[in-house]
Amino acid sequence: MPIFEYICKACEHGFEALVYGNQKAECPRCHSRKLVQQLSVFAVAAKGAASSGGAAAGECGSCGDPRGPGACGMRDFD
Repeated sequence: MPIFEYICKACEHGFEALVYGNQKAECPRCHSRKLVQQLSVFAVAAKGAASSGGAAAGECGSCGDPRGPGACGMRDFD
């Protein structure tokens, strides 16, 4: 189910709406269907080791350092 962002042409209210099938979104403030769809930014998160190239969760994807991503470029203070 995609989430779309809209701005209502009637009252200029910005909102997000879940849209199912051929359903049309409606402004929750004034109930107008005269809307301008906005461009949305979305994020993708990988799940588990299979999606991260074999490294366990929390490890650096480049070297496997258990301190996390980018840790291999950090100095050891021990």
